[in-house]
Amino acid sequence: MTATQAAGSEGTDLAAAPRLDDLMPWSVAPLRLGRAWVRAPDAASLKARWNALLRAPDEAARERLFRVSRARTPHSTVAQLPGQATPTGRLAVAAGPCPEPVRVLHGPYDRQWLLPDHRLIDQARPELWRVADARQVFVVEQAHLPQGAGFAVVPAALLPDGRSPAGRPGRVRPLYRRPDGREPNLAPGLAALLARRLDRPVDAEDLLAWIAVSARHLPSGDRAVPLTADPEVWAAGVELGRRLLWLHTYGLRGAGEGPRPRMPGGRRPYVRAALPARGLPEGFSYDAADEALLIGGGRVAPVPRGAWEWYAGGVRVLETWLARRTARPDGADGEPAPGSLEAVRPTAWPPEWTTELLELVTVLALLDEARPEIREVRRRTAEGPRIEAAELRAVGILPVPTASRRPASVLDHPEEGPGGQFALL
Repeated sequence: MTATQAAGSEGTDLAAAPRLDDLMPWSVAPLRLGRAWVRAPDAASLKARWNALLRAPDEAARERLFRVSRARTPHSTVAQLPGQATPTGRLAVAAGPCPEPVRVLHGPYDRQWLLPDHRLIDQARPELWRVADARQVFVVEQAHLPQGAGFAVVPAALLPDGRSPAGRPGRVRPLYRRPDGREPNLAPGLAALLARRLDRPVDAEDLLAWIAVSARHLPSGDRAVPLTADPEVWAAGVELGRRLLWLHTYGLRGAGEGPRPRMPGGRRPYVRAALPARGLPEGFSYDAADEALLIGGGRVAPVPRGAWEWYAGGVRVLETWLARRTARPDGADGEPAPGSLEAVRPTAWPPEWTTELLELVTVLALLDEARPEIREVRRRTAEGPRIEAAELRAVGILPVPTASRRPASVLDHPEEGPGGQFALL
């Protein structure tokens, strides 16, 4: 079969397949921060930015640093973000300590830090914060772009901002509608139908694992999820999907070999030459012949070509990750101008960035090695019996009830509203 024929047959299969939007009906739009300075690759910069904001000599200077938008000004009064003990008084008169930064996922692979203060964020999506806990997994839709053959969706254990470096950002779909892994975000009756057809128990995490392997982009912008009716193919796909989930979440969810992803001995990336002890590295490059990442005078190897060439959102993941951390805070090349809060950033390479870089290289390399297994599961699904969208409609699973597309009421305790008042939901 030629590549053209293969693409054509896949398109036919995908046309009949259920849509992700029907299988996981509740979704939330990406976060809209409104100002870049509230997120950073390191927590220390965020605390320094907060202190600089509060030290502004007058109201005009504070507004300039804040970056006023239609949604937020230093005088905005908003409710507290769920799960965060931040003040709700006007920021214009704030004098307290910096809110404790929290870890978030910027785009599909960049673990950064965010100030979890609702007064600073234009659209923080409180409904996501309410269900973010140690059981939750977020399915983040990825933009469909010609560069690279990345995943249509990426699972995340951290709260994702849902951004895409290029292309239209997708929506965020929590696996559970309530905290503590309660009420799966699945079409009602879907898990029971799959269990009957496959003659085995099927839970929410099984379906999530299958989606991680099988979700594909459609020209319309939707994501199709072909569902196999073959129990052996299902078992293989779920096992692989749990490993992909383990990789994408750095061992926090899913199932893999050990508590954290690691390359086999002899293939693990190490720092072969130390990164600069002072200042930020002056540029970086990739040596394909030696499988080495050159960062200033530092050297990290081995870095497989598949890891360096891994694209997401239309850009190389490693290249973008390094660019965000080595950019010059002097207003050059489109970088933040001096005096802005965005320009407050490390002046030297923090040791924790080296650890995070090695972890990212490992994850990308292992994801790249999984490509043949992913293709095999997809091939066996296409060639075998399937559960199509028409069958789900025939048994009444589709269309899903309107209530399944809305957030659940999950308020188990009072949340502080604007000005210290309590919000009742």
